[in-house]
Amino acid sequence: FNCRDEGLQLLSDPVLVEDISFAEIGKGFQKKEVTFTVDGIRVEENIKRFDVEFKNGRIDEARKLAIATANSVSGIALWPRLTLDDDTDINSRHYPDGGHQKSHWQTVLPIMSPEPVAVKEGDQIAVNFDFDVTSEVTRPPSYKISGCVEGI
Repeated sequence: FNCRDEGLQLLSDPVLVEDISFAEIGKGFQKKEVTFTVDGIRVEENIKRFDVEFKNGRIDEARKLAIATANSVSGIALWPRLTLDDDTDINSRHYPDGGHQKSHWQTVLPIMSPEPVAVKEGDQIAVNFDFDVTSEVTRPPSYKISGCVEGI
């Protein structure tokens, strides 16, 4: 997603998913489990942003669509944050809240469901990440992401 595209909004605060040290590449198979809690304040802000986007795109029933879109999840947003030393970070999104900012790195959005899944404030989105990062330069890293929504 382009950094100027308001069609991608977060439902919760970001978390660190993968930490790669280029000095220690090739850690092999790793697992991480993360739970995101849908934040009602973010949902309300997202409704406002989607409403503007949809109206600018001349979409009929923009408000209704904005509410439905802001209360759904379709994938997991991933983006790089590089730490070069104790004083220098390069962020492709605003840190630490994950807000939009100008960057030449686009946000990656692995789609998790063929149709968006309805969520509401307080719902939990449990996600499992499986990584296989080898030191073999001829074998690319592989990633598997799975998850589910657990309503309150």
